[in-house]
Amino acid sequence: MDQDSPCTAERELLEAVSRITTSSTTSPSDEEENQPKAEISCQVRKENPEKDDMQDSSATLSPNSSMTTKELQEYWRNEKRQCKQIKLLFEIPSTRIVEHHFSKYVMYKIIILQTGSFDSNKSVIERRYSDFEKLHRNLLEEYSEEMEDVTFPKKALTGNFTEEIINERKLAFKDYLRLLYSMKYIRRSKKFIDFLTRPELQEAYGCLRGGQYTKALEILLEVIGLQERLTRGNPSAIVPTLCAIVVCHKDLENPASAFEYGEKALTRLRVHTSHRYYIPLLETMITLAYELGKDFLSLQEKLEEWKTKKDPIRVFTLKELAVREYVR
Repeated sequence: MDQDSPCTAERELLEAVSRITTSSTTSPSDEEENQPKAEISCQVRKENPEKDDMQDSSATLSPNSSMTTKELQEYWRNEKRQCKQIKLLFEIPSTRIVEHHFSKYVMYKIIILQTGSFDSNKSVIERRYSDFEKLHRNLLEEYSEEMEDVTFPKKALTGNFTEEIINERKLAFKDYLRLLYSMKYIRRSKKFIDFLTRPELQEAYGCLRGGQYTKALEILLEVIGLQERLTRGNPSAIVPTLCAIVVCHKDLENPASAFEYGEKALTRLRVHTSHRYYIPLLETMITLAYELGKDFLSLQEKLEEWKTKKDPIRVFTLKELAVREYVR
């Protein structure tokens, strides 16, 4: 009986994986249909599968009899992880009044965290009323129909800095962000993502261009987690940030960390070899691999293979590309 137990465990895992895969192809139940589609990542894939989502899922292990028990367990974990709720929550717990020269305004502290599991990597940003106002105006230009029932807190002629008005706006902006995120096309839009990430990225790249690599790296590491949450359906969207982190680590003489983030970027470019960062990243990774005593021949082969397929063109270095990002 002891000899049969590993086989029994493998059969049970196979059956469980089979149930998971079968359920993902069947029509959703009434309960699932009533859930907001913005909340379930696997439902979004079924209703409107995007190219990058399909590419990501193709890299997942497929359940078959040749898989080991360990591989089946990993596959099962991946399937469960993909079907977890990925809804983001927006909280505005506090504010601060800023007085700068002749101007005075309120900064709203926004905490963004993910539901469905304990989120230790919450993101914290600050925005002022004019930032929200600009976002609303930009979204109305492109999504007038979707924004038809979205209300925006109006400016008050007086009393903008009273506790009552500030507390009202805290609640209003919290509901406003929640509502925008619930609309698929808006939460995936560049304008919405830029509102949540661009100011921090601009500051980080400004530090990078000024040679302040430690400060740039600190900001980039804070914003990369939020970028990943906001661009789940587009893996290559965070490649520039990952490459900027590589540049910072490399210039700070942390080759192992630079190589680690370079691998993450290459993974996201595995089907995007025409991406402007692909060749500069490959060249940097070859240098890092050689320095670290890692296998650089496979990277060199990819580089040579790309060169034989493409016409020779001037390619910037990874650092040259990074310093050009977010230049006003």
